[in-house]
Amino acid sequence: MSCVIIALIAPVFLSAQSEVEKHGQLRVEGNRVLDQHGQQVSFAGMSLFWSQWGGQYYNPAVIKTLVDEWKCGVIRAAMAIEMGGYLTDPDREKAKIKTAVESCIAEGIYVIIDWHDHHAHQHQEQAISFFTEMAREYGKYPNVIYEIYNEPERISWKDLVKPYSEAVIAAIRNIDPDNLIIVGTTSWSQDLDVAAKDPIKGFDNLVYSLHFYAASHKDEYMRKAQTGLDKGIAIFASEWGCCEYTGDGFIDEVSTAKWTDFMKKNGISWCNWSLNDRKESASALKPGTKPDDKWTEDDLTPSGKLIRKYIIEWTGNK
Repeated sequence: MSCVIIALIAPVFLSAQSEVEKHGQLRVEGNRVLDQHGQQVSFAGMSLFWSQWGGQYYNPAVIKTLVDEWKCGVIRAAMAIEMGGYLTDPDREKAKIKTAVESCIAEGIYVIIDWHDHHAHQHQEQAISFFTEMAREYGKYPNVIYEIYNEPERISWKDLVKPYSEAVIAAIRNIDPDNLIIVGTTSWSQDLDVAAKDPIKGFDNLVYSLHFYAASHKDEYMRKAQTGLDKGIAIFASEWGCCEYTGDGFIDEVSTAKWTDFMKKNGISWCNWSLNDRKESASALKPGTKPDDKWTEDDLTPSGKLIRKYIIEWTGNK
C-alpha cells in the first residue's frame, strides 16, 4: 500500500525591497559610486526647496508620495543658511531637516543633508557644529549623504572652498567613516574640471557636485563634467533644472534629454530642483498644491510632469 503525502504550502508574499535594502552602504571607487554588492549605481529624485520658504513640504506624507508614486531613490533636504534660514533660527530649520531625514530613513531611500549656502566658507564653525550633530545622530544609517557646500560662487577653489571642505569633512569623518560626502565646486557647482585638477585627498567616499539648468547650460558645462570624470573624480548632480538658471523661463526638453542621457551613461545620481509650488518654471507643483495630498497630473507643472516621468523610468529606481 502506497502512501501519498500532500504538503500544504502557504503562499509566501515577498514585499518589495527598498532602495537602501537593495543597495545598502554606498562607496566611491575611482569616478564611480558602487553599492554594497560592488555594482555601479545611480539614483534619481527630487530636491526640496529652500527650507525657510518651502518648509511645508518637509513632512512624512510628501516623502511617502515621492517614494510610492514618483519612485524617488533619493531626496535632498536643502537647509537654508542665510536669508532667514539656519543662521537666524537654527532649531527651526534643523527640525525640518530632521523630519525629512527620518522620513527618508523610514521609507528606505537615500537622503542628502544639504548645507544650502552660497557662502559656506564664511560659516565654517556653524557648518562643523551642524554636521557633527547630524553625523552623531544619523551617521549609522547608510541612507545619509552629506552635502557640505551648496554652491560656492566664482571664488578660489584652492584658497577658500577646498580648505573649508577639508575641515568639514574631517569633522564628519571623526564620527561617520563611510557615508558619502558631496563636495561643492566653484562657479555655482559647475567647475568640475577645476576640482579634478586639485582634488581633496586623504578621505574616502567623496563625490563632487554638479549643478546645471538645461535651458542655460549646454555643451561647455557638460565638457567640464566629462573632464572631471576623465580625471577620476565621482560626480553627483545634486541640483539641476529643466529651465533657465534663474529657475524660470522655458522648459528645454531637448537639452534635458541630452543631460539625462549623459548622467545615465556615466552613472551619475541626481536630484531635480525643486519640489515646491512657487510660481516659476523649476517648481514641480502648481501654486497652492497642498503638501499632504497625493497629487494628480493636474497638480503638476510641465517640469513636474517631465521629471516625474524621468524618475519613474530611471534604471536605479525600477
